[in-house]
Amino acid sequence: MIKKEEVYKIGRIGKPHGVHGELQLQFSDDVFDAVDADYLVLDIDGILVPFFMEEYRFRSDEIALMKFCDIDTEAQARELTGCDVFFPRKLAAERTEDVSWAQIVGYSLIDEQTKRTIGKITAVDETTVNRLFEVVTSDGNDVLIPASNDLIVKADTIGQTITMRIPAGLLDL
Repeated sequence: MIKKEEVYKIGRIGKPHGVHGELQLQFSDDVFDAVDADYLVLDIDGILVPFFMEEYRFRSDEIALMKFCDIDTEAQARELTGCDVFFPRKLAAERTEDVSWAQIVGYSLIDEQTKRTIGKITAVDETTVNRLFEVVTSDGNDVLIPASNDLIVKADTIGQTITMRIPAGLLDL
């Protein structure tokens, strides 16, 4: 059984494409192409289920047309519409040099100066000019931390931590 902490979200299944079971995959991370993975994990009613990829092709920078093994009709494909798509952290960590923004959701954020764990990264907000980490602190507060490459000291994929130089006073806001 696949556990939620073993995967990270990379996209969502869109509507079927054609009548032979092909689907639109709306993705935020194309790691499945970069590491030559065999499968993706779909959230089916709260259960994480691996689906082996038969083939895929890119339609744009954010959409791939995906064909899963044993999904051969439009009706079967339609049942998967709206499912969140995840990728195994282990495969991403073993085979890629760079960590993607989507991959670090769930990582612990550590202050370089104090060596203290600030909290868990719950999302990466890329809707503004400056990318932000949305973090839930150990005392349950939500904070936004600038996700500037200048502030990131280290990303540890094994320990699932990000160490940052957090500007003085930022956590007091």
